[in-house]
Amino acid sequence: MEMKLELVLLPVSDVERAKEFYTETLGFHADVDMNLGERRFVQLTPVGSSCSIAFGDGVTQAKPGSVDSILLVVKDIHKAHDMLVKKGVKVTDVEMMPWGAQHVYFSDPDGNKWSLQQKPEKK
Repeated sequence: MEMKLELVLLPVSDVERAKEFYTETLGFHADVDMNLGERRFVQLTPVGSSCSIAFGDGVTQAKPGSVDSILLVVKDIHKAHDMLVKKGVKVTDVEMMPWGAQHVYFSDPDGNKWSLQQKPEKK
């Protein structure tokens, strides 16, 4: 059975601040931003991804900042690291994993945790 992951809900405390972080700082594409009565729904997609994130007012009951790890794959971890630093994001140094991947870790303004990964080179 084929299954595709298409949407991950993120709990945030300030929708506008979160949207600005993900679009302006990380460069995600703003797909949807709509009011549904008393609720606001925002859907954003990382460039090159087929999976989006969504947040808003009343979108999830999870506590803001409670997402422990979402992984984004990048082609050049050092370039991505430097871009985040220039944008003012607090990131870890690039870490080499025992299996050959390289990782950088950071959090969004609410504390939801993210990881950037550069996959090991194929031999």
